[in-house]
Amino acid sequence: MIERYTLPEMGAIWSEQNKFQKWLEVELAVCEVHAEMGTIPREALEQIKSRAKFSVERINEIEKTTNHDVIAFTTNLAENIGEAARFVHYGLTSSDVVDTANALLLRDACDLLLQKVEALLDVLKHRAFEFKDTPQIGRTHGIHAEPTSFGLTFALWYDEMRRNRDRLKTARETIVVGKISGAVGTFALLDPQVEEKVCARLGLKAAPVSTQIIQRDRYAEYLCTLAIIASSLDKFALNIRHWQRTEVQEAQERFTVGQKGSSAMPHKRNPIISERICGIARIVRANSLVGLENVALWHERDISHSSAERVVLPDSSIALDYILQKAASLIEGLVVYPKRMLQNLQFTKGLVFSGQLLLALTQKGVSRETAYEWVQRNAMKVWETGENFRDLLKEDAEINAHLSIAEIDGVFEIDTYLRNVDQIFDRVFGVK
Repeated sequence: MIERYTLPEMGAIWSEQNKFQKWLEVELAVCEVHAEMGTIPREALEQIKSRAKFSVERINEIEKTTNHDVIAFTTNLAENIGEAARFVHYGLTSSDVVDTANALLLRDACDLLLQKVEALLDVLKHRAFEFKDTPQIGRTHGIHAEPTSFGLTFALWYDEMRRNRDRLKTARETIVVGKISGAVGTFALLDPQVEEKVCARLGLKAAPVSTQIIQRDRYAEYLCTLAIIASSLDKFALNIRHWQRTEVQEAQERFTVGQKGSSAMPHKRNPIISERICGIARIVRANSLVGLENVALWHERDISHSSAERVVLPDSSIALDYILQKAASLIEGLVVYPKRMLQNLQFTKGLVFSGQLLLALTQKGVSRETAYEWVQRNAMKVWETGENFRDLLKEDAEINAHLSIAEIDGVFEIDTYLRNVDQIFDRVFGVK
């Protein structure tokens, strides 16, 4: 991921320095287990632990000759360790190190993403209660539907992000798996206890069975989970973009002092953060397809997955980390215009109360089909002439035969539409 969209902590996890450090942690853990089991001399272990170090620059230089990064890595270690280096990578294949180290990297990435999800949940909960009783027009197909609560939108997003948190926790369990089972997963050169002990030392689970690699359905689950979370953020940002439209103007991104909206039009305040979230979410979704395609490999392993994973695992983790932080900041600083929401509620001259009128007529004994016809003919007149819906209803003889003027007025109460919001909040947050 380019530096522009890389936050320091997640960027550090996926740095070359940290990748090789995780490789070293795996190699050292294997050596420690071998020494405990008597496979290698204790003196050799001490020499390895005291001298093992690497240089990213030197590894890259060696790889120009070897064309193999793990061999370049172990060669650099050998240069620093000396004679005892013959016991490094003892009985291992490259993927034993790379895949087990990947589990450590993905675990750290998951933990950081979970922190960001929790931060967003806190923001969503706060804003949900802040606007719980703020009326807003609900929209279906982009068209005014019925009144709703603005806070209910944030409650909805909170509930969705809570599911995303659960998905991410599950994905974490799926990918926190190591393997130290050799070239085709048969432990031909190793005791299976080595794998169990190494994984335990590293805080990982041992794969019950593997080939030369950890099976890539695990990575696919991780990448697809990130794609789902990114899609949720895409949805949130898309709504905010709509609210900020000049014709809507119900909420907008915070516009800071000195910020510029357009190089040509000084008046502009554009939803740039929301649009950025939507754009980066597309990258995370696209990367999930790579994860799915990497599941099918030849026999015990090929490396068609390897080059792609070098891109999509760090990029998806870094990208989601970035837009999670941006989403939390965006929603926390969102500027809301309740008065404009009321104006928009009134924009269609009362049409948004048609459903309540329909029920009122059916409660008076009018068939639903007939009531629908009466309500719709008045509604269509509003669309065509711009007259007030309530006034037209009071002049409709057939409707007046069943509803009094007071009953018609009662149809236009916003509180009726919001009367169950407290119960919904109780279901979502467990508090009133």
